[in-house]
Amino acid sequence: MNLPDPSSLADRAERALAACGVEWPAGDLSAHTPITGTKLRTVRPHSGREVDDAVEAAHRAFLTWRTVPAPARGAVVRRLGSLLTEHKEDLAEIVTLEAGKVTSEALGEVQEMIDICEFAVGLSRQLYGRTMPSERPGHRLSETWHPLGVVGVISAFNFPVAVWSWNTAIALVCGDSVVWKPSETTPLTALACHALLRRALADCEAPIDVHQLVVGGRDVGEALVDNPLVALVSATGSVRMGRAVAPRVAARFGRSLLELGGNNAAVVTPSADLELAVRGIVFSAAGTAGQRCTSLRRLIVHESIADKVVGRIASAYAQLQVGSPFDSGVLVGPLINEAAYEAMQKSLSAARGDGGTVVCGGDRVGESGFYVTPALVRMPAQTEVVRAETFAPILYVLTYTDFDDAIALHNGVPQGLSSSIFTLDQREAERFLAADGSDCGIANVNIGTSGAEIGGAFGGEKETGGGRESGSDSWKAYMRRATNTVNYSDQLPLAQGVEFG
Repeated sequence: MNLPDPSSLADRAERALAACGVEWPAGDLSAHTPITGTKLRTVRPHSGREVDDAVEAAHRAFLTWRTVPAPARGAVVRRLGSLLTEHKEDLAEIVTLEAGKVTSEALGEVQEMIDICEFAVGLSRQLYGRTMPSERPGHRLSETWHPLGVVGVISAFNFPVAVWSWNTAIALVCGDSVVWKPSETTPLTALACHALLRRALADCEAPIDVHQLVVGGRDVGEALVDNPLVALVSATGSVRMGRAVAPRVAARFGRSLLELGGNNAAVVTPSADLELAVRGIVFSAAGTAGQRCTSLRRLIVHESIADKVVGRIASAYAQLQVGSPFDSGVLVGPLINEAAYEAMQKSLSAARGDGGTVVCGGDRVGESGFYVTPALVRMPAQTEVVRAETFAPILYVLTYTDFDDAIALHNGVPQGLSSSIFTLDQREAERFLAADGSDCGIANVNIGTSGAEIGGAFGGEKETGGGRESGSDSWKAYMRRATNTVNYSDQLPLAQGVEFG
């Protein structure tokens, strides 16, 4: 496996950052590339006091921003979308350098930002309330939606820009300001997006402080979470992180929107189109080196076709090219770091200890960076290692006899993000989508578990946190609701027939 020269990667990062207009001093935080494991550049992080200053600046900007008409706020997001389109290749370059995504996936993530900007612009003219019939004559009952305040966004390394855009584009048209704390693993993508959004704000003569960027580790995140001026904390990460964030925000009566772990499964029934199923399974399990929150981690296959399905997946895995994400034909890039590799090896060892058989994969490729071949593991039962999420390309295969057992296996994990079923039987498909079927926030038929579109609400149940981002009516999380009663009569009747006088 031939990897690029580390110095050339650092040069590529500097060129892409400069093209996006980034001006940020060097400092104590090092940004590394998983492609070679080497340093790209350093960044000055923020202190806890600087986080508070950023929140206060965002709050002051919010007091003005909330009074700007929503369509005018949408104009800022429209401008951001045009800048993202102009710098699509620059941003994708940084995503690949920092997160290790193959070029097509990196370009797809930037396109996702562009798409959510288009969605949010339309939304800026559709922040609808309702009018309800009043039981009192001469009265009108309605509801209105108002900007919430400062929104704190904490994002993860695996989607370093898309998840930020889901929150920020929607929050801005809703009239909120945003303070973004990116993963300390991927600060450079954040610098580029922040620079482009600041440019969009300036071009539209909007309050420049409506978006703030705070860079650093856990102390920076804690300062953001604990600040009483932050009305909503939208946090993406591990279940462990969510367990720390939610109580701290709740203790000060703030709101939290959590997108946490996923242990996503696909059911393959005897009627399934296996050609279609294998393609969907392989992308969902091996894409982004298994480092998507929606990556496929469990495969629940009817016992009558299990050997055939496993054979086809193993054959497809053998054809996957693992290597530098910049190389043509490569479909699987590196794991983010050594810790991810060690976690994968630990899980594979535990699976063997539970009686599992590694059909293929799990081997490290090369000596620089942490490249692995996707692993396919047959398990006799859904043991603890299968019930836990490992952020790496491991696909556990379980078998079932009865469809009810398949549903029970599917739902028998603490997480509840994404799910799918491959079947040509309408009854099975509809049952999977019914109340007693998949218990996940996302349930698909005849596609894999990853690759959600921005038009639908994204999020999951149980330990996934219950939050919803992106499309549908997810905008309501970023606003506050007021119920209004207007008396246009000259009388004062009370509700429920109460008399007082």
